Amino acid sequence: MNDEQLQRYSRQIMLPEFDYQGQQSLLNSRVLIIGLGGLGSPVALYLASAGVGTLVLADDDVVDHSNLQRQIIHGEVDVGVSKVASAQQSIAALNSDVLVVALHLRLKGEVLAEEVQKADIVLDCCDNLTTRLAVNEACLRHQTPLVSGAAIRMEGQVTVVDPRQPNTPCYHCLMQLTGEQEQSCSTNGVMAPLVGIIGAIQAMEAIKVLSNLGQPLVGKLLLLEAKTMQWQTFGLPKDPHCPSCGTI
Repeated sequence: MNDEQLQRYSRQIMLPEFDYQGQQSLLNSRVLIIGLGGLGSPVALYLASAGVGTLVLADDDVVDHSNLQRQIIHGEVDVGVSKVASAQQSIAALNSDVLVVALHLRLKGEVLAEEVQKADIVLDCCDNLTTRLAVNEACLRHQTPLVSGAAIRMEGQVTVVDPRQPNTPCYHCLMQLTGEQEQSCSTNGVMAPLVGIIGAIQAMEAIKVLSNLGQPLVGKLLLLEAKTMQWQTFGLPKDPHCPSCGTI
């Protein structure tokens, strides 16, 4: 870590539970962010500002006018540009030390497996169930921690999956428990600051896992009802019959 980095990240380094070693862990980390929309925007910006060394951004979409209400990493001049290219420019303006790998594609199959295997942690910021389950499977297979977030209407949730820890649940366990179904902001709506709140929590959880800080939300589900600003945390049991991790 050079003198400029020591000054830049000084407010984090002075935290005794984080310290120099925590910052060095972030600088040495490779983080995969899947989806550069409402959740992926604050996730990417906060992880870049916090000093994660390498950010791999994956999204096959382009910026649309309707995205600008909540996807704060993009601007009006980015409409029609790929989201990963737009995000890469924003990150470069914020912290030029961060290495950004931009993947303008929908990760699946062997490409998904390869990127998950190379990552120190994965952040699921996508908006479709098929991709979420595929990411969960890949993280289980390669023992890569996963931070999953979701936000719709005025409700949000975050959980952390860490396959390195024995007898802990995965995202599929959560889906089995809650009966989660395919929903989208385009049909149900979402309030702009909500995705910022949930995305910021995802970034915080990723930093905690990468730096071995505090107690990440492994085996827990954090829920926010923004209309009343009520937070709830539930224990998330491992499903012994889970199609993804039940036999692991």
